[in-house]
Amino acid sequence: MIASFDFSFCRAEIHKDYVLTVMTEGITVIPKYNELLMMVAEQYYKNKPFVYISNRINSYSVDPSIHLEMNKIPNLIGFAVISNNPIQKMQTKLEKSLFKKEYKLFNTMKSAIDWKNMIIIKYTHLL
Repeated sequence: MIASFDFSFCRAEIHKDYVLTVMTEGITVIPKYNELLMMVAEQYYKNKPFVYISNRINSYSVDPSIHLEMNKIPNLIGFAVISNNPIQKMQTKLEKSLFKKEYKLFNTMKSAIDWKNMIIIKYTHLL
């Protein structure tokens, strides 16, 4: 891990080629929070591809329009959600329709990391 941040709405860990977040119980994730991701992209991943991993262990809601803003981050190449919650699984279907890059739901952190590694390799081979 390169760095970590504790915000009122989440805990974010910055890794070599991915950001891992755990959102705070009971919040609603709104587009304003996307400012964090833009700052992280600029500071830690300038001109380098990265993946966003959301570990949805807490109960909270997501304003799906946040994904419209995330589409604008050019080096964000994928979005992974980790959850076993049936409600979250339904929510991700809507989110996926708005996020125009790689997006996938996983049951475990290991499978999300394996997928992240695969798309990072795929992306760098396309350059």
